[in-house]
Parts: sequence; C-alpha cells; structure tokens
Amino acid sequence: MATKVRIWYDKEADFLEILFSDKAGYMRETDNDAIMERVDEEGKLLGFSILGVSQLTHDKPLIADLLANVNE
Repeated sequence: MATKVRIWYDKEADFLEILFSDKAGYMRETDNDAIMERVDEEGKLLGFSILGVSQLTHDKPLIADLLANVNE
C-alpha cells in the first residue's frame, strides 16, 4: 500500500513539515521543543514539523515521542 507524504521546507524559517494527510488539523506540542505534531480533531496523527533543522547533527539524533495515533 502506497502512502503519499508531503514534505515542506522553509529555509528562511529553518522549518521542516512532513504531512501524511491534507485533512484539517492543528499543531500540538511534543516532549521535544523542536518538534510539533499535527493532529485532527480525533487526535490522529496527520504529520509533524521540526524547527531548527539546520542545527541537527549526524552524531546526535532528534528524538520525540509522537503521542497521536496514525491517521488511517
């Protein structure tokens, strides 16, 4: 089963967003200040965003637990 993923990068804002769905939703905080999850009204995961992408390094991965259920 193929899933279309949309990836947006804003170099000026140093912001990356990955969307699994075009469904309406809102951003919600995670346990990592650099990562926000996009969820729908039912709490299903629609995507996520990462702030400060250029600050990531190869030796220290960015980790966060996305608490929403994946949108099916």
